[in-house]
Amino acid sequence: MAKRKDGTNKDRMRRATEVVLAGRNPSEQYGFVNTPIYRGSTVLSPTVADYVGKKGRYVYGRRGTPTTEALAQAISKLEGSAGTTLVSSGLSAITTALMSVVRSGDHVLVADTVYGPTRHFCDTLLSGFGADVAYYDPLIGAKIADLFRPNTRAVFLESPGSLSFEVQDVPAIAEVAQARGAAVLMDNTWATPLFFRAHDFGVDLSIQAGTKYLGGHADANLGTISTTAKYWPQVKETVGSLGLNPGPEDAFLMLRGLRTLSVRLDRHMESGLKVAHWLESRPEVLRVLHPALPSHPQHALWKRDFTGACGLFSVVLKPKPQTAVNAFIDALELFGIGASWGGYESLVIPFDCKSVRTATTWNPGGPTVRLHVGLEDPEDLIADLEQGLQRLATA
Repeated sequence: MAKRKDGTNKDRMRRATEVVLAGRNPSEQYGFVNTPIYRGSTVLSPTVADYVGKKGRYVYGRRGTPTTEALAQAISKLEGSAGTTLVSSGLSAITTALMSVVRSGDHVLVADTVYGPTRHFCDTLLSGFGADVAYYDPLIGAKIADLFRPNTRAVFLESPGSLSFEVQDVPAIAEVAQARGAAVLMDNTWATPLFFRAHDFGVDLSIQAGTKYLGGHADANLGTISTTAKYWPQVKETVGSLGLNPGPEDAFLMLRGLRTLSVRLDRHMESGLKVAHWLESRPEVLRVLHPALPSHPQHALWKRDFTGACGLFSVVLKPKPQTAVNAFIDALELFGIGASWGGYESLVIPFDCKSVRTATTWNPGGPTVRLHVGLEDPEDLIADLEQGLQRLATA
């Protein structure tokens, strides 16, 4: 185990130190602290033997550059994985991970609360390739064993659930799946490996949309797939066969964003909880869907497994016509109306899960909106929400 000059172990650093050091080697960059952007396709070999034997550290730009290698190594360090592959978006990471472990005739179990585009892929391309996709209640826990078939090859989790924030019992589900030889995949974008190290809880393929918190500035797209040793060869092969790779600028921006990930997540959590607690006290609010709140139905599970929460959560308003909800959202000045999240800016969108649930029923009791609390002062965000709720009451 490598030692630093102060005698401490590099492999046992706390998270804030890891995000600064992981994947960074200034000695290879002439002393510059950041790995620069390497743009290129062709990599020259000194001899025919080197070319034919692929003896170089890099053989072709699509297969990796110093920039992408630095990012992959950093993510592997944070995830505690055998290896990490990089693709162009979070959705690409999800679809590629599934294609790596699922074949025609296989049965796949998918949480009913997954990200909408994940569900669309499962219902269209994955099913079209001959896979049998079935959705399960995210609160099923170890009882998922009742849904397994002899040909069940994979279980796909997302915890907390997209939009509605149900927390799954990941260790219980993973134990059942692994006992039956099925791969466990998880979209871990909400928590990142800083707040939930998925591999420590039995997940084989941990997926992140680096577009969100890893980049942190709403200006780049990238996805990561971190795997255990068992699945690393086949995921790497799938990514190579499909010719997937991220743009060099995006990889560089992810590395830059990574260095402040710890402090940003802490601020998102602190501000998000402050806003969430305030919303719980409002007469216009029926309930707040935030796993770190004691009022959340699966708060005990979140507290057991997670070490933190990000700035993304949802709010169920008391019954109002959609025109009033729209007036509330339109009145907000500090919350932009837009997809994605994880950047420095606060966002809001309305949503309704009724049309995308088959194993569960979505009946929250009122209209719902999702908030992303950014890095603005939370008091200003609360003031903005207050004037917006006044508009809701009078609309």
